[in-house]
Amino acid sequence: MKKNIVVLSFAIILILILAAFTFPPKEPFSAAGVLPIGSDLPKADIKMKDIGDEDISMMDAKRKNGLLVMFSCNTCPYVIKNQERTKAICKYALQNNIGVILLNPNEGQRTDDDSFEAMQLYAKDQNYEWYYVVDKNHEIADAFGANRTPENFLFDKNLKLVYHGAIDDNPGDDSNVKHEHLKNAMNSLLSGKELAVKETRSVGCSIKRRR
Repeated sequence: MKKNIVVLSFAIILILILAAFTFPPKEPFSAAGVLPIGSDLPKADIKMKDIGDEDISMMDAKRKNGLLVMFSCNTCPYVIKNQERTKAICKYALQNNIGVILLNPNEGQRTDDDSFEAMQLYAKDQNYEWYYVVDKNHEIADAFGANRTPENFLFDKNLKLVYHGAIDDNPGDDSNVKHEHLKNAMNSLLSGKELAVKETRSVGCSIKRRR
C-alpha cells in the first residue's frame, strides 16, 4: 500500500513538472518592478536635457490637470509607425491642460541614432510641440520600471499614477483600433471618474539600457 502511494505521489510530481514546461505561465502585462498604480511621481525634480537645450524636470512639464510621461526614442519601428498617434494624443493632452514630456532612455544607443543631436533632428522633423529629453543613464526609466518604447504613464493633478501602458489596443494597425486606452484614461481623469482600464500591455522595442 505504501509503495503504491509513493509511486502515485512520484507520478503526480512528474506530471506537474512536465506541465510547467509544456504550459509556461503567460507573461503579465506589468513587468516586475513597474511603478504601481496610485504611486507618486518619482524623481519629479531631476533635471534632464531637453531638445531646446534647456534643463527640464517632469515637475516643470506638469500642468493643472496632470502629466503624461512617455518613454520614447528615435529608432524603434513601433515608435516610428505610431508617430501620428503619438502626436495626436500629446496634442490632446496639452489641449486639456495635461503636461507632456517624452523621455529617451536608450543609453545603449546614445552615441548612435539616439544621440542628443539625433533627437533634435527627429523632433524637428516630427514637429514636436512638447518636451523631449535625455533620460541619462536611464535613471527615470529605472525608477518607473519602464521596459518599452513607447510606454506611457499618466499622472493626475496630484501626481498620482492613474494609468500605465499603451496608447491603444492595436499598435500594429491604426485602422483596427477598438479601444483608445490612453485617451479614455485622460477623459476619465478630466471628468473625475474612476478609470475603467488602469493598465494595459505596452507593445514596442525594449529599452536599450547601457550594459
